[in-house]
Formats: sequence, structure tokens, C-alpha cells
Amino acid sequence: MTPPTGRAGRWVAVLAVLLAGLTVGWLSWLAFGSGDARSGSSASPTAALTPGPPGRSSPPAQAVPGGPPAASTAPGGTPLAGLTVALDPGHNGANATAPRQVGAPVPDGRGGTKACNTTGTSTDDGYPEHAFAWDVAARTAASLEASGARVVLTRPDDEGVGPCVDVRGAFAQEAGADVLVSVHANGTEDRSVRGFFVIVADPPPVVEQDPAAREANAAESDALAGDMVEALVAAGFAPSPLFPDGVSRRADLATLNLAERPAVLLELGEMRNAEEAAVMTSDEGRQRYADAVAAGLVAWFAGAPP
Repeated sequence: MTPPTGRAGRWVAVLAVLLAGLTVGWLSWLAFGSGDARSGSSASPTAALTPGPPGRSSPPAQAVPGGPPAASTAPGGTPLAGLTVALDPGHNGANATAPRQVGAPVPDGRGGTKACNTTGTSTDDGYPEHAFAWDVAARTAASLEASGARVVLTRPDDEGVGPCVDVRGAFAQEAGADVLVSVHANGTEDRSVRGFFVIVADPPPVVEQDPAAREANAAESDALAGDMVEALVAAGFAPSPLFPDGVSRRADLATLNLAERPAVLLELGEMRNAEEAAVMTSDEGRQRYADAVAAGLVAWFAGAPP
């Protein structure tokens, strides 16, 4: 990939994708209508996303039903042409029905094990994290495709179980993606806590054999985290007081530990905080989150090395 360089180039590209996002948001409103945002249901399935220009490699496109249809062209051009993005909507709709499966140990990428998955959190009114993550990821996919990217998702809908966190972590390299973004929301017990944060693996993942590649991906993960923080702040979201710079560094997340591509995990807000829950349960709020995630990727891609 041969993106433009420099901070100025990044934010010119961001303006382009925000214009695209507004268009996609309007189309999404038409597609979603004014249904009950708290029902936890996802959008109607659509046809498989058409692959865009290849990134590091060009595996067959994966079906990604459940989101608003992607526009074929973007008003601001295609700032993400050549980029393949792996989106990982956290958890899954039927995880609660399969406790043995989701509780089974899998490799954590550090020589230990983790539970395959969890059910995730929810708002106090019962809107689940898995539905929020799926909806935001689907909207983000539409915006990214409108900006020229190819998008693959770790799960095809919000009805199944898993996949396990080790599968999610290895997904980007197996799908030939250039970058992995895992979409979540947090569930702090203290209802007064609000705000987003972005998680990166620290120390860097150990799965890659080439130390230079490992360090390069770690540096790009840090850069991606910074661009995500800037994009979310620009969209009106505040970082969590638990992480004033908006970035958390952890060694225990298999999704990040097993990634051989630049990778971040987004905790987009606190579902148990009433004000943030109101944003997360609205179509408009989820579109704002999706537009911010897409803008963060545009900024990162504009400044990434060739």
C-alpha cells in the first residue's frame, strides 16, 4: 500500500471520510428506520461485501450480512483504497446459550490460556454489548467500503457462538488484512464512570518470528491507538478518567496477543453509565461511533509506512 504521508495528509483524508460517513449515515437511517434501538436486533442481512483493491494479499471475500449496504463511491474520494481491514465485533448473540463452549480454555498468546469468549456486558436496560458491537462494526464496514477499503469481519452475524478469542486474534493475518480493530464496550460497576479507551498489547505480541516485523507492528498499533483517540475526541466522545490519554496497555488479551498485524481493541464507552447508554442505544449514537472509528483508520492509513 502507498498512502499519503504526514499529519496534514491524515486529516485531509479524515475530512473526506467524514463526508462519506454523513452520506452513509443518511442511507443507514433510511435502511434502519426508527425501530426500537433497545431490541438488540441487527439490520437485515445484505449481500456479501465486494472486495476492494487488495492489501498485503487478496483472499476470497467473506460474506458480511447484517449491516447497511455500502455505497459504491464516496463523495470525498477513496482515501482507503488498497487497505484491507479486519473488524472484530466483540462477543456474539448466542454465547449465553453455550457456557461450556465459551468457557473452554484456548491459547492466550503468552503461553497460558483464556476462556474462549464471554457473553459481554449490557446496559442496565438490557441492551447487550454483542448487539452494540455488531451494529457499530456493520456501520463502520459500510463507511470503510465507501472510502475504498476492503472489509472482512470475524463473525457473519449476531446470532451465533464465538469465535474464540484466539481465532479472532489470528483472523487478520489469515484473512490477508492489513489491520485489526476489535469493537467492544465496557461494563464498569461504578455507574458514574464514563468514557472510551483504546487497548494495545504491551509487551508486543510474541507470535511473529521476525523481531523487526514485531516491533514495526507494535509501533503501528500505538500509532493506530493514537489516531483512534483523536478521532473519537473529534467526534465528541471523552476518554475514560481511568486512562486520561485514552490508551490502556495490557498483556492478557488473546485477541491482541495473537495478531500479526497492527491491532487495537476499542472500549467505546461505559454501558452501565446512563448517559453513555442512551447514546449507545440510539441509531444516531452508533453511527457517530462508527464514523469516528472509520475516521481513525483513515488518519492511520494516511500516515502509515508504505
